[in-house]
Amino acid sequence: MRRARQLKNILSIVFLLYGFLLSISLLSGAFKLLGKEFAESLFVHTENPFVGLFVGILATALVQSSSFTTSLVVGLVSAGTLGVQAAVPLIMGANIGTTVTNTLVSMGHLTRDEEFERAFSGATVHDFFNFMLVMMFLPFEIATGFLRKTATWATSLLHGTSSGAEFTSPVKLITKPVVKWMQHFLTGDTSTMHFSSQVAAIVLIVLSLGLLFFCLSGLVKVLRATLTSTVENVIDRYVTRSPVFGILLGFVVTFLVQSSSITTSFMIPLIAANLVQLQQVFYITMGANIGTTFTSILASLAADRPEALTIAIVHFLFNVSGMIIFLAIPALRVLPPRMAKRFASMAVKSKRYALAYVLGIFFGLPLVMVLVYNMIKGA
Repeated sequence: MRRARQLKNILSIVFLLYGFLLSISLLSGAFKLLGKEFAESLFVHTENPFVGLFVGILATALVQSSSFTTSLVVGLVSAGTLGVQAAVPLIMGANIGTTVTNTLVSMGHLTRDEEFERAFSGATVHDFFNFMLVMMFLPFEIATGFLRKTATWATSLLHGTSSGAEFTSPVKLITKPVVKWMQHFLTGDTSTMHFSSQVAAIVLIVLSLGLLFFCLSGLVKVLRATLTSTVENVIDRYVTRSPVFGILLGFVVTFLVQSSSITTSFMIPLIAANLVQLQQVFYITMGANIGTTFTSILASLAADRPEALTIAIVHFLFNVSGMIIFLAIPALRVLPPRMAKRFASMAVKSKRYALAYVLGIFFGLPLVMVLVYNMIKGA
């Protein structure tokens, strides 16, 4: 009887986890249908570094993928249509924009206050960390060109030593066929639906959010019942004692699944179920930030121009430097979790704060900044 229950729980976890991963892939695919062309058109407005930062945030939030943004930037740099100096703020903006996914995932706990408070703090700790990194590094980069110059030097050592490599995400292998089929079902020439890209994107967003909320709710219940003691023991034994293990865990998982959004989003049901603590999520987040940089590094090694590798290394150096600074200064290390916890306590009292935050920081503010800059430039 006990074995049958355990088998049922394991199968439930596998089913719900696949549904969870599929919902994120569907959401990403929907936003790409909805905003890919617009996101690409934004990259012509990157002369000003602060506008470039907001363009990076908006473009990444629209397509739900920093890999898309950084790969596009690498491609534009490789083609010679975008300079390395102009590309650096875009990369920093992509770091912020990618966190919108796990913030949206935390909304799946909106109706359960205690879960939502933990989930929202687990999502926004990534945001506050990236905000602080940009506040530290963007002015410093504008003044000194530290990241660009260091990456240029590293490129001179690495370029020409490798022919490039490709790594296929196992998550994409199991979710991409379903996403492609659904997109074709809604928009294909032979489809009875034959929706426009915009309508198909809206349908996919609705379906993905419904699937996301269903799987999150189920995952929290099953994980809490099945894995509470195991997860707590592993986390307490390793991550609590050594931040390095948490960073390494985040790095390895993100490298394997080729998506920091998946790594950080999977932390949301765990922290909502009170299986991991906020500080532990923060360490894993730092590792995920580094892990996501390797896709562009591997791809850029095969690019025609060395500048493509330079901008990929900038992304890596930006995240590694931030990790080193936060680990080296204990007073800094506690700030992102503390700010996330305080903001989550505000959001749980009034859900409007959470909604205004997502719409304002990731979409409204960047869009307004880009439009105002273009108006001033046009005048």
